[in-house]
Amino acid sequence: MLFIIYYLSHQTKFNSLKKMKIVGKYPSIRLRRVRNSKWMRRLISEHKLSSSDLILPIFVREGKNKIEKIKTMPGVNRYSIDKLKTVMNKVSKYNIPMVALFPLTPERKKDKNGSEALNENNLVCQSIRYIKKRYPKIGIMCDVALDPYTSHGHDGVIEKNKIDNDKTLQLLVKQSLLQAKMGCDVIAPSDMMDGRIGKIRKALDKNNFKDVSILSYSAKYASNFYGPFREAVGSKKNLKFDKKTYQMDFNNSSEAYREIGLDIKEGADFVLIKPGMPYLDIIKNIKDSFKVPVFAYQVSGEYSLIKFGLINKLISEDAILESLTSFKRAGANAIITYFALDIAKKLLN
Repeated sequence: MLFIIYYLSHQTKFNSLKKMKIVGKYPSIRLRRVRNSKWMRRLISEHKLSSSDLILPIFVREGKNKIEKIKTMPGVNRYSIDKLKTVMNKVSKYNIPMVALFPLTPERKKDKNGSEALNENNLVCQSIRYIKKRYPKIGIMCDVALDPYTSHGHDGVIEKNKIDNDKTLQLLVKQSLLQAKMGCDVIAPSDMMDGRIGKIRKALDKNNFKDVSILSYSAKYASNFYGPFREAVGSKKNLKFDKKTYQMDFNNSSEAYREIGLDIKEGADFVLIKPGMPYLDIIKNIKDSFKVPVFAYQVSGEYSLIKFGLINKLISEDAILESLTSFKRAGANAIITYFALDIAKKLLN
C-alpha cells in the first residue's frame, strides 16, 4: 500500500509538471537577476539552517577532570562527567535543543551480553542525571544498543556466531526502561533488530513513560563511514565480523520503506537516516512519502573528511554550512552533527 501511495503521488506531480508552460526565454528571462545581490539571495532563500535544527553528540568517559581529544575526530572530545559543564554551557548558550550521549565503556566492564548497559551507574545514566539537574531545558537523546558495552563490539547478543535478534530485544527493552527512569527524553534504538520499536514502546507505556519519545534508527546502513565513531566508543578493535546481517545494504533504497513503515506502525515518533550526505535521496524520499519528522545523522566519517579538509585548507569553513543545509533541502527536520557547536556559533554571529 505504501508503495502505491508513493507512486500515485509522484505520478500526479509528474503529470502536473507536464501541463506547465515555460513562458519566455533568454534574454527576456535571466535567472541571474534573482542571484545578483546578497539581499536578494536572502530574500528568496528556500531553506535556512538554524541552531534549532541541530543535535550535538557528546562522548563521555570515566575519571575526573578529564577532557580527552579523539585523534580520529579533530575538534571532538570525550568528557568525564564533572567536565560536561564545559560543553553543556555552550549548548545552552547557542540554543541547541538536544544532545545525544555516547559512552566510552572501559574494557574491564564489557562482556558478551553488554551487561554494563543495564547498570544504573553506567556513564550514560550518570550523564543523564548530571545534565537533567543542571540543564533541565535541554533534551537528552540516548542510544539504545549494546555495541559500546559488548566485548565483541556488536549491537546484540551473539549465539553460534550470529546475532540473536529475540534475545537482544529483551536487553534493549531493559536498557530503554533504565534510560527513561534516569530522565532520558528521547530513546534512540540504533541496533536495527527486528521488532524492537514495538516492544520498547509497549514497555515504556506499561511503566508510565508514555511521554518518552522514540527516535528509531530506521534506515541505518552498513556503512564505511562509521570508523572514527567506533574508535571513539572503543568498539572497533573488538569487531570480529561485520554488521551486514542487521544493518541495511547500501545498494538498497526500497528496503528503507519497509523498515520505516514498520517502525512507524510499531510506535516510532521520529525516524532517522544514517549516514547522512551519501543518503540524501533516502531522506527526501522518506520525507515525501511518510510525512513524519525525519532526522539525519552526519556521521563521524563525514565529519572527519570535512574536518581534515578544513585543517589542510583544501576547503573553506562554508563547506560545513553547505553540508548541513543539504540535509534541510532534502527534508530533514533535525541533524545530528559534530559540527553543531561550530555552526550554531557562526549562525548566532
